[in-house]
Parts: sequence; C-alpha cells; structure tokens
Amino acid sequence: MRDLTKAEEQIMQVLWDIEPAFVKDIIAELPTPKPAYSTVSTIVRILESKGFIDHEAFGPTHRYKAIISKEEYSHFSLKKMMENYFDGSLKQMVSFFSRKEKMSVKEMDDLLKMMENLKKEKP
Repeated sequence: MRDLTKAEEQIMQVLWDIEPAFVKDIIAELPTPKPAYSTVSTIVRILESKGFIDHEAFGPTHRYKAIISKEEYSHFSLKKMMENYFDGSLKQMVSFFSRKEKMSVKEMDDLLKMMENLKKEKP
C-alpha cells in the first residue's frame, strides 16, 4: 500500500462514506470552494492506478468504489506513524497521545478494558 496525498485522502474519505459514486457525487460532498470536475477526475484516476479504487463503466461515465477499506488504510497509516515516530512501539504511541490529548480517566479505563478484552481473545 502507498501513502495518499491530502487531496487523494479527501476523495477517499468521500468514497468511503458514499460509495459507489460518480465524480459529480464526489464533488457534491467536497467543501466549498468546489474543485473543478477535471481535477477530481484526475485524482480519481490516480487513486485507481494506485489500486485504491475500481470503477464500473456506464458508457463514457464511470462509477467508482473503494477496494481498500477505510480500516485497512487506517491500519497502514497508524502502523507507519508508529514506526516513523515511536520506534515501532505501540506503548510509546499510546502514551504520547494519552498525554497530549489529555485523556480523561473514563477514556483511560475504556482503553484498558479494550486491551484486556483483546488480551483474552489472543491465545
């Protein structure tokens, strides 16, 4: 999997929310000022060449859908961030965000419960 540019990620966020979608549908979901049709169409073709989306042809028009899920890309992005900024340590990353985001006691308890449940699931 490859990194996405900001523009590519913005298009993917829309597709994950409303797929399948035509370019005009994607544009309708983007914030103002709306990009040109040709700009979005180019980004969509780049995403297709990167293997993130596929299309179904309706004559000259294409309807697009994601073939990489939001969860798959989130996992890839977080893993890359963990490797690049936290020496590959999930513990360091969670510790960093818990300090910087000033997690509440309830959020920390919820996180601990989640980790306990995951620990029980693993053999």
